[in-house]
Amino acid sequence: MAGKAFIGAGSGFAGDRTDAAGPVVDALAACDGPRFLMFETLAERTLALSQLEYRRHPERGYNPALERFLAPVLARCIAANIKIVGNFGAANPLGAARHIAALANRLSLPAPRIAVVEGDDLMGRLTPAELGARETGGSLLTQGRDIISANLYLGAQPIAQALDQGADIVVTGRVADSALALGPLMHIFGWRADDWDRLAAGTLAGHLLECGAQVSGGYFSDPGFKDVPDLADVGYPIAEVDAGGDIIIGKPPGTGGLIDRLTVIEQLLYEIHDTSAYLAPDVVLDLSEVDIVEIGLNRVRIHGAIGKPAPETLKATVCVDGGVLGEAEISYAGPNAASRAQQAADIVRRRLRTRAPNLSLRIDAIGALSVLAAHTDTPDLHGCNATDIRLRFAAQSDDPAQVELMLDEVEALYCTGPAGGAGVRRRLTPRVASASCLIERSYAMPRVSVLGPHA
Repeated sequence: MAGKAFIGAGSGFAGDRTDAAGPVVDALAACDGPRFLMFETLAERTLALSQLEYRRHPERGYNPALERFLAPVLARCIAANIKIVGNFGAANPLGAARHIAALANRLSLPAPRIAVVEGDDLMGRLTPAELGARETGGSLLTQGRDIISANLYLGAQPIAQALDQGADIVVTGRVADSALALGPLMHIFGWRADDWDRLAAGTLAGHLLECGAQVSGGYFSDPGFKDVPDLADVGYPIAEVDAGGDIIIGKPPGTGGLIDRLTVIEQLLYEIHDTSAYLAPDVVLDLSEVDIVEIGLNRVRIHGAIGKPAPETLKATVCVDGGVLGEAEISYAGPNAASRAQQAADIVRRRLRTRAPNLSLRIDAIGALSVLAAHTDTPDLHGCNATDIRLRFAAQSDDPAQVELMLDEVEALYCTGPAGGAGVRRRLTPRVASASCLIERSYAMPRVSVLGPHA
């Protein structure tokens, strides 16, 4: 059994830096033990958009940045026997695996053994009514909207199974983010599926890695209050995990950012509603006894995770057609800018109340009232002294024609509105709405297939 396993984060979301994995791979190559590079790229909205792309183009539907993430590091990973695990398969894991195989061939690399984890897609297994009956915290799925996607959060066992079969690269669709780390640890250390404390530790390691540079100070930084050096070259985290489940979080030498007790605590509590019961597919993680100790510069030891039996149900995200969102912006600057912006907002609001009375409208005055304003269809800029204001108009509807009307009204301000309006931008975007469901485990049907040598 290995003494330690090393798992580095190559990304924390679909739009993350595509050069971040390079220093992580260099650091992993110098480690003595099994090494893994983990790519987390799949949010709920990302998956729904991938499903839409898959419908339009069946050869696509995986993360469009897949090649930009892998091309810079694939050769080094193969040469150093660093295994890659990523959920960049999105709606089409098999398509992603084929793309990776083609990329390796173009780079004249030895053909990697690529495992594909599927079985998260629920479409066709449950009717819309059955999904609606399992929705938690809302009634979105009972409104008769078209279902775009329905995906279960699979756990770590199929990832471990893929690695047990000799995979160099594991491509998944929707799995729990933390499973991308727990799967390799189950594979290396032979952790049983009911070894709750160790599964909890592996889930904790994955939770600390899953958001990439957040634990390295990226989302922690607040200049003057929580200072983090050299975020332009922030180092993505690497977890060292032993067979007992003790974790050390560090980052590649020579990189920017900061890993200390506070950055780890902040990421530890990220998205956690109950510290004694963080539900994952493989285990319920209890963080209440976790101990966090700085053991050196940018090195933090974490231990004490407690595991409880896995929940009886699995989370599923169901995405539905949410109509369209229209956004239009126009700027007013210089003397009396606030009054001119106020007049422009009033003009559009009044005209839409007559021409599209059922349209849901929001107007923000960026630079004066936006994030901190109440949800309103017009800002109150009376007495405002701002001299640089960007008005943002937003409307949503199931009827694109109604939203287009709003976009036209804003653009018409060039000649019909107050003086000095400039820089109009307009955009119409399909909207996706999502709901969460709790699904019986009997509907989980994970399967592993392998491409490449000796498959």
